[in-house]
Formats: sequence, C-alpha cells, structure tokens
Amino acid sequence: MANQEHLVLLKAGAVRWSEWRQKNPQIQPDLSAAYLQGDNLRGANLQKVNLAKADLSQALLVRANLNGADFSGANLYQAKLIEANLIAANFSVANLREVTLTQADLSHANFIGADLSQANLKEAAIAHAILIGTDLKDANLRSADLGAAKLIRANLAYANLIEANLITADLSKANLYKADLIGAYLYKTDLCNANLSHAYLSNAYMLQANFSEADLTGANLSWANLQGANLAGANLTGANLTGTKLSGANLIGANLEDATLPQVCN
Repeated sequence: MANQEHLVLLKAGAVRWSEWRQKNPQIQPDLSAAYLQGDNLRGANLQKVNLAKADLSQALLVRANLNGADFSGANLYQAKLIEANLIAANFSVANLREVTLTQADLSHANFIGADLSQANLKEAAIAHAILIGTDLKDANLRSADLGAAKLIRANLAYANLIEANLITADLSKANLYKADLIGAYLYKTDLCNANLSHAYLSNAYMLQANFSEADLTGANLSWANLQGANLAGANLTGANLTGTKLSGANLIGANLEDATLPQVCN
C-alpha cells in the first residue's frame, strides 16, 4: 500500500512535491496501489517511484519524469503520457489500453504481458524495450523507434507501423495480421514464424530480414526490398510481389502459389 505521507505530498501539488524530492533524494517514494485516477501530474518528478498496482487511469502525466518507475500491474487506461520520460520503466502486466504515449521515451522499458491495445505510440522511442507477449492490437506506432526491441509473440494485429523503425527487432512468432508496415524499416529483423497474413509491406526495407516459416498469405509486398532476406519455408500464397527486390533472397521451400511475382528483365 502507498505511504500516506508520500501520497499527501503528491496530492499537495507539483511545487511542494518537487521541493520535498529535492530535499530527500535518498527516499524512493512508495505510491503502490495509490488512487490517482484523473489526477494532474503534468511534469511531476516520479523517477524510480513505486507505482505498482496504482490507479492512474485518465491521469495527466505529460512531460513527467518516470525514469525507472515501477508500474507493474498498474491501471493507466486512457492516461496521457505525451513526451514523458519512461526510460527503463517497468510496465509488466499493466493496463495501458488507449493510453497516449506520443513522442514518449520508452527505451529499455519492460512491457511483458502489458495491454497496449489501441494505444497511441506515434513517434515514441521504444528502442531496446521488452514487449514479449504484449498486446498492441490496433496500436498507433507510426514512425516509432522500435530498434532492437523484443516483440516475441506480441499481438500487433491491425497495428499502424507505417515508417516505423524495427531494425534488428525480434518479432518471432508475433501476430501482425493486417498490420500496416508501409515504408517500415526491417533490416535484419527477425520475423521467424510470424503471422503477416494480409499485412501491408509495400515499399518496406527488409534487407536480410528473417521470414523463415512466416505466414505471408495475401500480404502486399509490392516494391519492397527483400534482398538477402530469408524466406525459407514461408507461406506466400496469393502475396503481391510486384516490383519486389528479391536478389540473394532464400526462397527454398517457400509456397508461392497464386503469388504475383516481379517481372524478370531480359
């Protein structure tokens, strides 16, 4: 449970809270299970604060410093964390449905098992974050930086990943059904056994990406760059490969039935 003294200080306002934190840098505030629904915490210094199982639904945390904070099991439904600092924060099993995290820094954060469905993560920095098994269905990740992020078994169905950076990210066994990856950067990305059926990958940069055993049924790969990619055993039934660059790609055992293949110039 939350330390009542800490909770009273936070509720007293940003100025008093900041002054107290500056005078007591050795204290790590305990706000676990605190009721902060709808509270205005704009710009608050909550670095390394224990907010496990706290109710922050619809709270305003714009530009707040949440570096290293513990949100495990917390409820952040519809909270606004625009441009917040969330580096190395722990969101394991947290409810982040419909949360706004545009341009937030979430690099190295832990989202294992978290619910980020319908979240707005446009232009967010999520590099090296751990999103294993995370639910990102219908999430807006347009132009987000997910470089080297771990998205193993993550649910990204219908997600907006237009022009997102997924370079060297691990998306093995991830669900990307009907995800929009137009113009995305997937250099050396691991998509082994991933579900990309009916995904939009036109003009995506996928040089040396690993699609072994991936399901690309009906996917739109037109004008994408798949040079040197591993498509061994991939299912490309009905896929659109018009204008796709495939030089050096491994297509051993791939199913190309009814696929539209790029024209070969004489």
